[in-house]
Amino acid sequence: MSLLFKNVKELIFDIDQFIDTVEQGVLVFKEGVVNYIVGERASFSDKILRIDKLEAEADKLQKKIDDEFYRHSILPQNASDIEEMLDKLDEIIDISKVNLYQFEDELPFIPKELKSEFIRLTETSTEAALAVFPASRSFFREPLKVKDMLSKVYFYEKETDKIARNIKRKLFHDMKDLDLSQKIHLRYFTLHIETVSDKAEHLADLLSILALKMSI
Repeated sequence: MSLLFKNVKELIFDIDQFIDTVEQGVLVFKEGVVNYIVGERASFSDKILRIDKLEAEADKLQKKIDDEFYRHSILPQNASDIEEMLDKLDEIIDISKVNLYQFEDELPFIPKELKSEFIRLTETSTEAALAVFPASRSFFREPLKVKDMLSKVYFYEKETDKIARNIKRKLFHDMKDLDLSQKIHLRYFTLHIETVSDKAEHLADLLSILALKMSI
């Protein structure tokens, strides 16, 4: 085995670990939001601790990968593209952590009429992110398959938008008992949850371009 091949193999292994860590962060975010909505505060607090650890682990892995790129001059022609992809993956776990902390810091009141819809919004937004991870892994092995793997990302991102719009319409058109400040507060939390699918869509757009470049 050549040293270069060994280094590339180790690099891809570390990238897989990085993607796994980001994926776990998204799952913890989903569970944490659902814990908050249904009033399971002890479980919610546990998710805060877990996403902290996962985000720190993702940062550590990303730094290790960056070091491997430059210390061993691995894939120099693709290094900047791959680092951009890793940055967008990191944004997904970063925004998941930030959004979960928003629930802890601001304690939004979610009326019972909207709880199931906020849970659906969370599940659908995170499905968009969960759909982008297999394509991210395939990027290094079978780049020609990546584009076909991204359709679910766009599907769930659009579904997230639909659910979010429906929540906003209910807030401002139907829920007369809520103060305007409460409506605006919940509107922002709708946007917070949506950002996870938005970040997944941005990564999917980038992967489409990079996979095409890698296959030429």
